[in-house]
Amino acid sequence: MHPHNRKKLEDRVRRAAEAALAARKYVSPVDVLVGIGWLDPGALKRWQQGQLGYLEEAVQTNLPRISEAMKLFRSWAAAKGLRPSETAYIARTPARQMLRFSKSGDPAIEKLYRTHWISGDLPEKKQKRLVERASRAPELVVIQPLNDAWKCHRCAGTGDFLMMEAPGPVCLRCAGLDDLEFLPAGNALLTRRVKANSARHAVVVRFSRSRRRYERQGLLVEHRALSEAQTELEQHNRECS
Repeated sequence: MHPHNRKKLEDRVRRAAEAALAARKYVSPVDVLVGIGWLDPGALKRWQQGQLGYLEEAVQTNLPRISEAMKLFRSWAAAKGLRPSETAYIARTPARQMLRFSKSGDPAIEKLYRTHWISGDLPEKKQKRLVERASRAPELVVIQPLNDAWKCHRCAGTGDFLMMEAPGPVCLRCAGLDDLEFLPAGNALLTRRVKANSARHAVVVRFSRSRRRYERQGLLVEHRALSEAQTELEQHNRECS
């Protein structure tokens, strides 16, 4: 890379990394790729949902430039005295598979992508909480479609809810979530109790045409957890009345 172009890229990487660090007290390679405009947030979301084979597939430049940008980022992070922390990247799918970053799948490259850099100014307890939060498996997202004119790409069935996979929509039966029960939004106390006790759950969203965005409608939860939480709240209300 020409020295002038390398300096321009170094400046872009630095600005993106500093912005992410200021906002969250840590910064990741993904933050930098988004910040310099090489990775579209929509493509990032599809990757997180397991709809892309690997992240580099969505990065809008060639592999040598990606490699150079990541080297510049790591050099910046080390010079800032940031603490490296390897983070788990888990797909937002029922299978909970580990997400892949690179075209090659080389373990050393994958580890570099998974490494977050944390501010050394934070107390140790806060650093630990950041690491735990970053490694937490993301919530599953289920879509409540606006109409029933959709077909599961696996079984050609349909239903009230769907999940998105790379080939297309999939019904809850094929996704292994058809035993879950829908809990509409509106009762925050019940929702918190059920969510805490349901080993499996998924956030239900529906697209709002007026607001042009997906909005939360409730949760899919285990029947046992819902029944127990409802019983507990009923008992609590009787004791308080």
